[in-house]
Amino acid sequence: MVRTDSRQVNPGEVFVLMPSAAVKSDAFLADALSRGAGWIVVDHQTALPGDMQAALVRVDDTAEALGMLAGAHFRTREQAMQVVAVTGTNGKTTVTYLLEGLLSACGRKVGVLGTVAYQWPGVSIDASLTTPGCWRLHELFAQMSKDGVDTVIMETSSHALHQKRVAGLEFDAAVLTNLTQDHLDYHGDFESYYQAKKLLFGSYPRDDKHKTANADDPYGLRLLKEFPDALGFSLGNVQVNGNPMLRGTLVESTAKGMLLRMEWEGKCWSLNSGLVGAHNASNLLAAQAAALGLGMGPADMQPLAPFTGVPGRLERVQNNHDLDVFVDYAHTPDALLNVQRALRDAGFKRLVTVFGCGGNRDRTKRPLMGQAVANLSDICVLTSDNPRHEDPLEIMADVRPGLAAAKRVVEDADRYQALVKAVSLMQPGDALLIAGKGHETYQQVGDVKLPFSDVEAAKRAINEVKGGVKE
Repeated sequence: MVRTDSRQVNPGEVFVLMPSAAVKSDAFLADALSRGAGWIVVDHQTALPGDMQAALVRVDDTAEALGMLAGAHFRTREQAMQVVAVTGTNGKTTVTYLLEGLLSACGRKVGVLGTVAYQWPGVSIDASLTTPGCWRLHELFAQMSKDGVDTVIMETSSHALHQKRVAGLEFDAAVLTNLTQDHLDYHGDFESYYQAKKLLFGSYPRDDKHKTANADDPYGLRLLKEFPDALGFSLGNVQVNGNPMLRGTLVESTAKGMLLRMEWEGKCWSLNSGLVGAHNASNLLAAQAAALGLGMGPADMQPLAPFTGVPGRLERVQNNHDLDVFVDYAHTPDALLNVQRALRDAGFKRLVTVFGCGGNRDRTKRPLMGQAVANLSDICVLTSDNPRHEDPLEIMADVRPGLAAAKRVVEDADRYQALVKAVSLMQPGDALLIAGKGHETYQQVGDVKLPFSDVEAAKRAINEVKGGVKE
């Protein structure tokens, strides 16, 4: 067995010192050796104890080496599965679920790895990370292959690309949905963030993989120009010299769904979808652009029509009081704008939005998230998200400057009480958006994950405010 956590090492096993552990390399190596590690894999710069008994392997890049070890152990490249990687700030989960439904309807056995779950026919595992660690990722591929999966669709985060968690894998198709502000606490700036995403298209094999990107996004447009063989998709009339294009026209958009018309290589087709909003029209284009690269044609796209959504993505909260309440995972400024616009376009009288910001994450986006809500909501309800190791009140204080132009602001650091206040403020014809946590079933305070589902909490709040029986 190969370990990257020294605490898990058993006698005779291989310990790989990952780049992220370099600052504590002495302690981690000592721990692994004390537990009987038989092999130590390190880079050329790492100093080693003079009395080390384990066998030593020095490599240029330990993250790449882990991918090679995992690939050899699980025989990853012998698995006859097509692999589609979807990256981007927003939309990854929806696109993977759209592709799962489309490819399954065409007779494929599909596995999905992403934010909500790691799942394939007969198996569903709660996701701990959007993209698992390298060894775990290869292990999941082996399990899917054993169970007969022929196509894997995976959300591929910028962290995973930068940290080379996908080392040892080969992709048949790569998709970029968009790039907006998020994770700058990790990447530092947009350029570094973009370069991390770009790794999926230029650095990981195969060279002949199908590449597609959103031409309506500035960074997607940049990517298309850097990869002239990539297929662009666009809801606008964006022109990209040399790149093939899938063009979409949003013919109709209502609270009940949309009519979307596509054009590609002289062929036209339409979809009636129950998804709401222009951002979901873009997600539908992304899924179709990927499917075209896997050999499907316009006539194969109709199974996308009945798709109703992903848990926690504009998910309607069912209730017996006819209240229009929606839960969405939106936790970036751009995602908040997109989901609010979708509800605005649906024709609701007013929009009430409950939101917060996660602790120990990019602080620079907090006022921007407040500004996004202030711009499009009639009532902004500021609360706590996953505070982690920060004081919720201090997080809310970081958001507050962005709410300066808001029509009305309500605050409560207790997320459930904030939902109660939001429901009590609703009037006939209003929509309530509960943003930030989506499908999550917990609220993380410190290192503890306390049970909390926005959907279930909203149902309780509705019953508390309106009573358990419809009037």
